[in-house]
Amino acid sequence: MTNTRFHPHPLTLPDHPETAKQVEAMLRRVADYDGIDAFSEQFLHGLHDARLGHNHLVVQQGDDVVGVVGFAPDGSAELAVDPQSRGQGMGRSLVDATFAHNPAAGLWAHGNLPDAHEVALLLELHAVRELLVMRLDEVRAEPVELPEGYEAYNLTEASAKWGSEAVEKLWLEANNQAFSWHPEQGGWDVERLHRAMEADWFDPAGVWFLYRGEELAGFHWTKRHPDGTGEVYVVGLADAFRGHGLGGVLMELGLTHLAEQGSPAVILYVEADNAPAVKRYEELGFTVAERHVVYSQSDVDS
Repeated sequence: MTNTRFHPHPLTLPDHPETAKQVEAMLRRVADYDGIDAFSEQFLHGLHDARLGHNHLVVQQGDDVVGVVGFAPDGSAELAVDPQSRGQGMGRSLVDATFAHNPAAGLWAHGNLPDAHEVALLLELHAVRELLVMRLDEVRAEPVELPEGYEAYNLTEASAKWGSEAVEKLWLEANNQAFSWHPEQGGWDVERLHRAMEADWFDPAGVWFLYRGEELAGFHWTKRHPDGTGEVYVVGLADAFRGHGLGGVLMELGLTHLAEQGSPAVILYVEADNAPAVKRYEELGFTVAERHVVYSQSDVDS
């Protein structure tokens, strides 16, 4: 049963910008204390961007926000408790409130920290998904040898050659073929792509495409974090180009770009149960740095 003395109340935070700012301030305190972000990029955007359709439960004590749960339309949820308000049962209270709000929710525990793991065990929740953050600490800028008949362009160059509309059409086709199975990355349309391109960190020079003539074989979308760390944000191959070793070429294109930009290290996210991908990344020198787990009341990932 939810501990009602914390009084989580429902809000759609994009409609309450001042409260959203308080939530952001609390999330910064949480990240400083835990060494990991409690809210992912999409959930941070969901504090302000009504187009994402997120809603929230917020706990306030006086003028301060001390707890929050975010809910996405796909059933995923993320939760945070202010470090100064822990040890009072608020974490369990908010987990209870999460599943009271949506019994089928998939609740992310970023880093799967001991407190989160303990609450999950106490409430007999099931780990239904595990996402790994893998890290490469030595990134080198090396010439990339392209297969015969292929050319590489970044987004700026490709758009100048073929036009933005044509490039984005093929980009979306390749993305949706590569991630037809993926709950966050699959099923994108132009509006969803443009929304992603609104991110402060987005750099068209950091999106690389591999073409054969006018056919798009695949893409590598890179990201740079404020501390300079690079990220393999998304790598995807069109169906017709799989099985020819082109994924490795795309990885090299992105890693070389990030090295040239001065990134001292590179991270990527990969599903823990995708053993072939994990093995490939290990062969490139990546090691597991973080584990992110989705907990559910059911033992089946919905």
